[in-house]
Amino acid sequence: MRILYLSHPEVKIDPQTPVLEWELSDQGRRRLRAAVKRGWPGRGWRLIASPEVKAQQTAEILSHAFGLPLHTHPEMGEVDRSATGYLPQDQHEALAKELFAQPETGPEGWESANAASARVLECFHQVMAEVSDDIIFVGHGAVGSFLWCALTNRPITPAADQTRGGSFWAGRYDGSGFSAVHSWQALETAAAK
Repeated sequence: MRILYLSHPEVKIDPQTPVLEWELSDQGRRRLRAAVKRGWPGRGWRLIASPEVKAQQTAEILSHAFGLPLHTHPEMGEVDRSATGYLPQDQHEALAKELFAQPETGPEGWESANAASARVLECFHQVMAEVSDDIIFVGHGAVGSFLWCALTNRPITPAADQTRGGSFWAGRYDGSGFSAVHSWQALETAAAK
């Protein structure tokens, strides 16, 4: 079966709103709708989404455009950063780099990369055991990177992170396991297959 992992595109950053409730920005919606207009991803997929609002909105756009079934998995959420709450962009980026550079420890009380990787990998295997359709996982950049590393037997390093939100990676899954098709690519490269 075909596997895609799509990270949500740009969001409206609002320090007064919990991060789990942030919504897609106009730019994020435009980028996603441009891919849909090009016919991507097309019909025949099942969507498995993070419960966070920005991921749900991303999945809903795809679901409505192509009539795709949408399911939510509670373990698909992004790295738990509730210990710090909202941080200005420069501080967030510094901690995110530390998260990838030292996967065994969570910076400033964040969930560690190793713990988040184990969580999202278990989610992946649960879904694979229950579903035989082509699947698009709709989630977040960090946990999507950790899942890619786990499935391709690569270490978690800063180089594994996506270059921007609204990117996707692809693979195939069968009885022998996962095989990579391509690593992170921006939505702008997405076209109907």
